[in-house]
Amino acid sequence: MSCFRLATAVTRPLQLNSTSPNAFRHVQIARRQLTTFSKKKSGNGTFKLALLGAGVGAATGSIYTIYSNINDRNSHKEHEHMPPKVIGELPDVRITKRFVNPKDTSGLEIVLFQFQTCPFCCKVRAYLDYMGISYSVVEVDAVLRQDIKWSSVKKVPMVLIRQRDGQYVQMSDSSAIISLIATYLNDNRKDIGDLAQFYPQISYFDDDGKKRQDILNKYFLMYQDRTPKNLTKEIEENERKWRNWADNHLVHLISPNCYQTLGESLETFEYFSQAGEWDIHFPKWERDLMVYCGAVAMWGISKILKRRHALSDDVRSHIYDALDKWTRELQKKKSRFMAGKQPGLSDLSVYGVLSSMEGCQAFKDCLQNTGIGKWFYDVKEVVQKNRGQLRRERLEGIAPMS
Repeated sequence: MSCFRLATAVTRPLQLNSTSPNAFRHVQIARRQLTTFSKKKSGNGTFKLALLGAGVGAATGSIYTIYSNINDRNSHKEHEHMPPKVIGELPDVRITKRFVNPKDTSGLEIVLFQFQTCPFCCKVRAYLDYMGISYSVVEVDAVLRQDIKWSSVKKVPMVLIRQRDGQYVQMSDSSAIISLIATYLNDNRKDIGDLAQFYPQISYFDDDGKKRQDILNKYFLMYQDRTPKNLTKEIEENERKWRNWADNHLVHLISPNCYQTLGESLETFEYFSQAGEWDIHFPKWERDLMVYCGAVAMWGISKILKRRHALSDDVRSHIYDALDKWTRELQKKKSRFMAGKQPGLSDLSVYGVLSSMEGCQAFKDCLQNTGIGKWFYDVKEVVQKNRGQLRRERLEGIAPMS
């Protein structure tokens, strides 16, 4: 993350362009008028000029003070910390399905707003499923986004988590969501809403001077005085490193590979429709709109992303290199997972990103040209084993959970 840059207001004296003929003529006229005025009323004129100067000075000072205050307020806004929002009650949204685990002892009530095949949404689900947490799902229309119109945050994944007082804390950003829930599961002495205060939204300037927003501490778990046994600084740093890598490198290779041609983009969206059960959750016209408009839009966006991330025309080679890097690290560790005998947060993050493209041709090519397959399906096996039972809420004949 770029270092924060404090904005400072700089005032410059107004300079007269001496090369301008009009400016020079106006100065001469002003001097003659001032001289005439001084001759006519020398005593009285001096006092009036002094009064005029004091007035101009006071006005200038006031304007400068107002300008500085406005600039200071804007500067504060550019670097402010915004805590997660809390809403009084669950909005009127369409719960499409729930994953219910009878063995879940977390006490958490979570509603996940998602696109089924969004890489960041897949990361959150991978973590919740692996931990055996029950949660509800709102499948958001990727085009119209009707189910998040109530929110000022217009992106997914987003979660609402019930606090002890009955209100809901609203969190976005997949990594921050995972870190918050992992922190709570490690030590639930504090309410989930109190722990969420460790993950405020911040704004800052990047190296190009552009204003950005991010979530503070999103790769950190707040263990406080209950650090897990056998957790070393090296293990923590390695986990944060690979979680960051999944968010800021691996995920940027998905779109250019899944949508590199219009035909492949349409094939990908047909898979998305099947995986997300769009024909069940949305009317046919809305499903077709999502498939065909989405395919064309993402095909165009993939070209932009390819240029933005400096990828060559051979986009497959970039994702092959990334997956080879991951598997080489596993080989160095001589372990089944990056975290050891069981998947850790970095394993679940990388798995979640890759699972978003599992049904696409790009993923099939990755299986054939890299050694990612064994690790991927090992993680998938554990995740599916721990996941709660699926209950579809909007299928006819299946009553919603009370």
